[in-house]
Amino acid sequence: MIQNLVIQSVAPLSDAHHKPLLALARGARIVQLDEHALRIEGANPAQRPDIDVYCGTHALDFAFVDAGRTLRDFGLVVMDMDSTLITIECIDEIADFCGLKAEVAAITEASMRGEIRDFDESLTRRVALLAGLDAQALERVYDERLRLSPGAETMLAGAKAAGLKTLLVSGGFTFFTERLKTRLGLDFAHANTLEIVDGKLTGKVIGEIVNADVKARMLRDTCAALGIAPSRAIAMGDGSNDLKMMAEAGLSVAFRAKPIVRSAATVAFDHVGLDGLLRLF
Repeated sequence: MIQNLVIQSVAPLSDAHHKPLLALARGARIVQLDEHALRIEGANPAQRPDIDVYCGTHALDFAFVDAGRTLRDFGLVVMDMDSTLITIECIDEIADFCGLKAEVAAITEASMRGEIRDFDESLTRRVALLAGLDAQALERVYDERLRLSPGAETMLAGAKAAGLKTLLVSGGFTFFTERLKTRLGLDFAHANTLEIVDGKLTGKVIGEIVNADVKARMLRDTCAALGIAPSRAIAMGDGSNDLKMMAEAGLSVAFRAKPIVRSAATVAFDHVGLDGLLRLF
């Protein structure tokens, strides 16, 4: 199948990029999509290594996309929450309220890089450190620190307009996913439930931990409920616990992701916002 190459940039794209990119991609012609994006039609995917180097040098994001494919070909967009839909890791910010952010963040980072392979153990260790914390800290994190990633609302509006359903699935906590579900009008959300007794966190999670296997299962189950194949899902994530759900999807987007995730994804957005998804089609 003929493929197109989509190039995106945070800064306006200069005409100076056109000739070298067209030559590197061995494409037929360039179509300027807007001042931040262009499409090279009939690009050669075998040129990916050279294009990766060029784009890395010039702070550009690129993606090879099947010509003729549209966003409406998909039926579901599945998003990780922490460091994907939002800019923070909620558990790290919660830990800041009991003076343990550095310790918890180190475990989070190692887990997301894939250095701690047992996500359940990683989460259990981190949550245990929160025992005794006033549950009001969760509200403060949501109100004072939680911010949507660039382009999140635009991406969601575009996906919904194209008829896609939305699933937020997170190894984080329902306190945040349920609020985001309501705020953003998401169709589905699934995450871990923190145990709270007498207004205090107990340091435990109630029920099944949402790990990589559960994320993948939620993608499959939601697709089944919608009557679509997983190949019609788009999965967006940043950490190693997103890899299995991304592997299930027809299109995977690594968003400002760890190297292990970036190398496995169909598309990587290192610079542009989540709305870069809309320019691919």
